[in-house]
Amino acid sequence: MLSRVRYVLRETLDSFRRNATLTVASIVTAAISLLGVGLTLLSQHAFDNLLARWEGGVEMIVFMNPTATEDQLVLVETSLTSDNSSQFIESFEYCDEICSLEEADRIFAGEPGVRNLLNEDNILTQFKAVPTEGTDVELLRQVSDRFAELPGVFDVSFAEDQISLISQLQSFFGFRLLLLSVFLLLAAILLIWNTIRTAIFARRREIEVMKLVGATDWFIRVPFMLEGLLHGIIGGVLASGGLWAWNSQWTSGVQAFPDNSGFSALVVVDGYDQTVMLIMLIIGALAGAIGSGIAASRFLDI
Repeated sequence: MLSRVRYVLRETLDSFRRNATLTVASIVTAAISLLGVGLTLLSQHAFDNLLARWEGGVEMIVFMNPTATEDQLVLVETSLTSDNSSQFIESFEYCDEICSLEEADRIFAGEPGVRNLLNEDNILTQFKAVPTEGTDVELLRQVSDRFAELPGVFDVSFAEDQISLISQLQSFFGFRLLLLSVFLLLAAILLIWNTIRTAIFARRREIEVMKLVGATDWFIRVPFMLEGLLHGIIGGVLASGGLWAWNSQWTSGVQAFPDNSGFSALVVVDGYDQTVMLIMLIIGALAGAIGSGIAASRFLDI
């Protein structure tokens, strides 16, 4: 058993050396394509952070002063359920101090200085309202203006313009990055496929001899499949390093932006980048295994 393992490793390393140019090309292509996949997932998560307060169909948020009394909170809640508002407001929820601080962790991820200034004594709590289906935008604006005049209300935020712009950007970048990544990943699989095919062709006489002495197809095939698998995994490792560097530089850059620039939430600091790296490694391994497996199966009969 140990001798077979040594054989597989030795043949795999020899194949790496024989096809150095094609090996490097396939690894680099795989790394670039996987980096594109990682950036797509990371950017989508960043845009989700930016839209955090508007999740669940929320289109109007009533921000309450930190000093708002219980009576003032009850007044806003009563107004949301009154006959004048209920025809426009389908549902609402109150986000207290703890809920608002958790949301601030995402919204001010790129401005840790601002986030550190917030606590349960000075955070703005909020009523998040979901309008009824088909509610006219102007009518909803009138409702929001009425709430802005209530005592204890700090501000009323309306989502239409912000959500529309962010959603368009998210769709634009996400689709195009993913499409480019898919094409590059297919190119990587083809390069791995071609690398394995070249390696098999270069060793065709040796393979013929091995078959004549009784070697099974799987015994011959495994080193080539391992080679392709390593191509994908190494590409995934390189892509993970590139993603880490990219995200670190972006996070540092956003912190230098002016306050209230709107970009503070477009960073990923909650560990999601590590999940994306794991996904890239898995995709890289699958791409390498698929490319090498197809090549080894197709060209082994020589």
